[in-house]
Amino acid sequence: MKIFSAKDLDAYRLAYSLAMEIFRLSKKWPAEEKYSLTDQVRRSSRSVCANMREAWAKRRYEAHFMSKLTDCDGENSETDTWLDFARDGGYLPSADHKRLTADCKRVGAMLGGMLRNPAPFLKGDPP
Repeated sequence: MKIFSAKDLDAYRLAYSLAMEIFRLSKKWPAEEKYSLTDQVRRSSRSVCANMREAWAKRRYEAHFMSKLTDCDGENSETDTWLDFARDGGYLPSADHKRLTADCKRVGAMLGGMLRNPAPFLKGDPP
């Protein structure tokens, strides 16, 4: 399959799905967590996708591409941490936590593969 957009990447699709699931589940969290845990986990999970789109736009320059992918990886790790806080705070059932953190791990593995071998994703000079 030819990749025309970051939206065509499996890593993007999984990260987007994860962010939407976090959004859905976090709607039930207490109001006192609105400006801390809820906003933070939503922001970091969405940022994985946003940074992947930025990386894709900058793929003509390997250093810029790698920098944005590194940002994606950091935001993904942050999301995983916030999910731990949600579980330990009693807002996220263990089964949901296990499933969501497994998805974080899968996204991280895909990003790691892209970081180790960026060449297939880079855009060459125009003809």
